[in-house]
Amino acid sequence: MNLKTFLFGCVSLLAITLFATPTVALAQDTLRSNKVITNAQMLGIGAVNVLDTYLTPEEYAGTELRYISHSERENGSKLSRELIHQAQIVSVRNRKENNNELGGFYNFQYNWLYALGKWNVGEGELLLKVGGGVDTRLGFLYNMRNSNNPAQAYAQVNIAPTAVAAYRSHLLKLPFQLRYEVQVPLLGLAFSPNYGQSYYEIFTRDNYDHNLIVTTPASAPSLRQQLTFDFTLRHTTFRVGYLGDYQQAKVNQLRQHVWSNLLVIGIVRKFSINKFIP
Repeated sequence: MNLKTFLFGCVSLLAITLFATPTVALAQDTLRSNKVITNAQMLGIGAVNVLDTYLTPEEYAGTELRYISHSERENGSKLSRELIHQAQIVSVRNRKENNNELGGFYNFQYNWLYALGKWNVGEGELLLKVGGGVDTRLGFLYNMRNSNNPAQAYAQVNIAPTAVAAYRSHLLKLPFQLRYEVQVPLLGLAFSPNYGQSYYEIFTRDNYDHNLIVTTPASAPSLRQQLTFDFTLRHTTFRVGYLGDYQQAKVNQLRQHVWSNLLVIGIVRKFSINKFIP
């Protein structure tokens, strides 16, 4: 597979998802009954640890700011769809505090989830779902002191299983939901320069050198998990929680990771779209 074709395909997929999918989904949703959409808009802030040996062997640590849009679409059956958009900005420094790195990443997940069942636990209800889907990631990391190879680009597509556990109950007569979701990439395709290879060689001279790599849990053991607590006050549902996102890989004799531990807060909206009856 040609490298430029792969990168163009990734960008095209994300563009279609961002701009085309919502419009089509809305047109289809209006024709369906029993359609329930739960959407959470969240902001996350916390600590991040970054390493990319293509730029430097040093680890960098600092702060991350992330925006998350999480939607789940149900239609009355055991199957539901999940769409997640995440945009993150990282600012990190080395241990000597004499250099900075800046990075930006975009992640999109599209999952199908199957409800295993509901069980009464205590005074509430426990819901379990399993499934999986596509997990894509684009981004960059810029080292502010490097004159040679100052930046690194990221592009990857993964097939990732997902599991969800949600517990709904009441506290002081107010409804709440405790929700845990975990996702682990199983098989993917990622871009990476080879050890000692410059971007000039890749994109100007078209010197391909194993720049598209198949990844597995052995070469890219990554994990994304989120624990949230939803509660309703004055007809508004708020969400607070924790997001742990650990993306890492060892390919082409290069090591890279972005480990994030974030506090997330946001607002949850739930609405239904039924058939229009004149």
